[in-house]
Amino acid sequence: MDIGMLWFDNDKNCDLDAKVERAATYYHKKYGQSPNLCFVHPSMLSMSEKPHKPSAVEVRTSQSLLPNHFWLGIYSQ
Repeated sequence: MDIGMLWFDNDKNCDLDAKVERAATYYHKKYGQSPNLCFVHPSMLSMSEKPHKPSAVEVRTSQSLLPNHFWLGIYSQ
């Protein structure tokens, strides 16, 4: 993924999956396409205990991102 949308969400009342879903919904409204990939800081994975694939958005980690930041986009192989 070369191009994406950066999203910030520090809501302490939501788990990781809810935050990714919220960001993906906004992405879809803004760009007319649904993202299929989201990068988060590795420390964010401890926020959720279930598998990380809400609504077909794969979640991967990247040390390049700060905590509470999400980089969403479309990955095509």
